[in-house]
Amino acid sequence: MTTEIKAPVFPESVAEGTVATWHKKPGEACARDELIVDIETDKVVLEVVAPDDGVIEEIIKDEGDVVASGEVIGKFKAGATGSDSDATANDGSKDQKQASEARDSGKQDEPAQEEPESGEGPILTPAARRLVQENDLNPNRIEATGKGGRLLKEDVLAHLEKSPASGTQSSAPSTSAMPATDIPEGRPEKRVPMTRLRASIAKRLVEAQQTAAMLTTFNEVNMKPIMDLRAQYKDAFEKKHGVKLGFMSFFVKATVEALKRFPAVNASIDGNDMVYHGYQDIGVAVSTDRGLVVPVLRDTDSLGLADIEKTINDYGKRARDGKLSIDDMTGGTFTISNGGIFGSLLSTPILNPPQTAILGMHKIQERPMAMNGQVQILPMMYLAVSYDHRMIDGKEAVQFLVALKEMLEEPARILLDV
Repeated sequence: MTTEIKAPVFPESVAEGTVATWHKKPGEACARDELIVDIETDKVVLEVVAPDDGVIEEIIKDEGDVVASGEVIGKFKAGATGSDSDATANDGSKDQKQASEARDSGKQDEPAQEEPESGEGPILTPAARRLVQENDLNPNRIEATGKGGRLLKEDVLAHLEKSPASGTQSSAPSTSAMPATDIPEGRPEKRVPMTRLRASIAKRLVEAQQTAAMLTTFNEVNMKPIMDLRAQYKDAFEKKHGVKLGFMSFFVKATVEALKRFPAVNASIDGNDMVYHGYQDIGVAVSTDRGLVVPVLRDTDSLGLADIEKTINDYGKRARDGKLSIDDMTGGTFTISNGGIFGSLLSTPILNPPQTAILGMHKIQERPMAMNGQVQILPMMYLAVSYDHRMIDGKEAVQFLVALKEMLEEPARILLDV
């Protein structure tokens, strides 16, 4: 029985998505609930699984195609096996099967969907034909590996990887008549469309800079007290809670206490209204292969250090695997970004709208510091708070950062609320 493969139903805030990756090829057997295709939205990657044991009979929407919520993207044949679907010729469509029969028997009325590019050329699948046209390639010079001598999308991609300068992308200007062979060797270029997630990040960052009166204030913190405390208790902490004690949990707890004292830093702007939040939901920026995502720690005031570390570790793993849900990244009243894990010594983080402030952590580096009239070598970290001056006065931003610094340098202040 043939059933339709549909894109997931997107949340109201998501208008459309893009087919990111087909994990199964047409005619390839797959088990029930096995991942077959990823749909990327501007917030998260959604997975579509096989409805039953069977095969992908036809792919209607190729990788890179834009799809609407619930739109049909392919067809699935339940109960079939890979060997039963050989006649689909790696794309499962009836038209393609007819094209194979017509080509083998010498007929001239082959379907236009798969007709050869030239009289003696290979038969092109629709996806392969599009790539050939976009890159101005000669299909006769590309090795065809599909059944019956068909030229597949994978064949064209493999050819482009071997000869990156052999064609031009459709998004590049076509005003130059210079042949591809005139491009100097050793200077290859690759034009890749921006992913939906990366495009969304870019839009939001530009929007933040254009709409907010953004300023950044800096300070530095002596990390030695926290490093000593961590070294003293890290083994006992891990043994009891099953998770390592990191620096981020200290920063989250200190941030929560500082936000309580300066509620404007925890607020947001909605049109002409200033919204003060009576809770602290902290977004933690996580870098992935697809781009930066910001999962949110909910009600952090009620979380202990172990709870924070476990949640951050879980978010990090799910972010790398593309398993975060939209709910995981929705909301948030304040954001912490740690560029220090990549070696950044100092930066000016950009706001995450509609939030009005963001904290930037940086690399811990030993520096000579004057302490009680003596010079000591201490592990120091620069801190940066970017804030929206429309909502937060400079005095509040500076005092917030000083309070954060004091709590980190004397962790007992967090417990004593002083």
